[in-house]
Amino acid sequence: MSEQNSAAVKQPNTPESGAKLGWLDRTFEISKRGSTVGREIRGGLVTFFAMVYILVLNPIILSGPDSTGGYLGGGSEPNLVAISAGTALVAGVLTILMGAVANFPLALAAGLGLNSMVAFTIVQIPGMTWADGMGIIVIEGVVIVLLVLTGLREAIFRAVPKFLRTAISVGIGLFITLVGLVNAGIVRPGATPLSFGVNGSISTWPLVVFVVTLFLTIILMVRHVKGAILWGIVVGTVLAIVVEAVGKLGPATPEDPNGWGLTVPALQGSPVNVPDFSTLGQFSVVGPFQKIGIVSVAVLAFSVMLADFFDTMGTMVAVGAEGDLLDDQGNPPRTFQILLIDSLGAISGGMGGVSSNTSFVESSTGVADGARTGLSAIVTGVAFLLATFLAPLFSIVPNEAAAPALVAVGFLMMQQVTEIDWKDLSIAIPAFMTLAIMPFGYSITVGIGFGFITHVIMETVMGRARKVHVLMWIVAALFVIYFLLEPINSLLGVY
Repeated sequence: MSEQNSAAVKQPNTPESGAKLGWLDRTFEISKRGSTVGREIRGGLVTFFAMVYILVLNPIILSGPDSTGGYLGGGSEPNLVAISAGTALVAGVLTILMGAVANFPLALAAGLGLNSMVAFTIVQIPGMTWADGMGIIVIEGVVIVLLVLTGLREAIFRAVPKFLRTAISVGIGLFITLVGLVNAGIVRPGATPLSFGVNGSISTWPLVVFVVTLFLTIILMVRHVKGAILWGIVVGTVLAIVVEAVGKLGPATPEDPNGWGLTVPALQGSPVNVPDFSTLGQFSVVGPFQKIGIVSVAVLAFSVMLADFFDTMGTMVAVGAEGDLLDDQGNPPRTFQILLIDSLGAISGGMGGVSSNTSFVESSTGVADGARTGLSAIVTGVAFLLATFLAPLFSIVPNEAAAPALVAVGFLMMQQVTEIDWKDLSIAIPAFMTLAIMPFGYSITVGIGFGFITHVIMETVMGRARKVHVLMWIVAALFVIYFLLEPINSLLGVY
């Protein structure tokens, strides 16, 4: 952020100047935070396009049968349209709520990793149905809301040393960069853990689209073009549509990797459809207790809760740091409201039958493009609501056109690494473990956990154990349990 904008963020909004501002400006503190209505709208759209893949990916993940052979949304076969519509509806409502109540540029949607745990673990336990799985999510959400209302969640957040929060932000920058590279297919799982392109080269048109879009975005950023990231997504999508129209590539398959990774950039039929919300209300809180017992429910809820709990903390810090919205202690404004809305996301996602909703780190793409207030989140939320009717139109944005935005933002977040004292090993080692494990472990939560545990060990070794906040000790112990859940479950005979 420039010095001019930084000064604008810190400049008080006096009664005299406030009287001259519009209601929208005063309500969201737009000028006070150094932004404009135009930037907020643009940033909200950038965030939406960086997240729109969830409307395609969440239905795919939740489309399989449960242990009884039933499908989400009812029926005898997968109902991808209903899951997509439900995903967009819940994301839209929660994101608007985040913008209106917390006035923070943070968007929510069904959390990746959380939905996979529901689909591939929870509902595959013998006897468990999709409704039971969503019931687990609701239970976990209620617990997190109680932690917020009692002040415990915010207290844990504030107990984390500032250098660890910075490391979390940098780690998330590396994480979303890797997510962008993997989503675009420029980095792929292969014979080695990761490989470059297709057979070590950029040999497909979708990869060419990614590379062109990435360098276009970078060039626009360097030239300080307003809306550089949004323009990159738009131009990349247009290029992808042209490539698909000429080449008829279709989706990529293991046998033919030359196609598009997730979304084929071609409009199929009408751009408008009537949304199917049949997933709403498909949850059961009582069912899990009846089928797997209290202990198993507690273990499952704890597993989901810990991931949900700390993903948000890291994302909140990363987005706030990118927008220069943190105070001197590294806290974002209205922390309580941010955490409360995010906690309600788990309950809403479970009740909506689309898995736990959580804060998306892709929100940082909108912040990087100028967003500073909750108005941008409202714009993103409205776009999600429109997507319930315009899903075919929004779904033509391929990963290859959206992923460059994640890579660009990863670079911007990486710049904060200089704020860590790398000469002090007791600080540098926990910070390194956080920002290294996060992308390589492909999990924000795992990276945070390793960082917390390493910090506690370092302080103990240095004879400063008493200086570690008691909540950090508790959380580090919980992470140890989290990392040992598999043998613990086996020992207890849980699922």
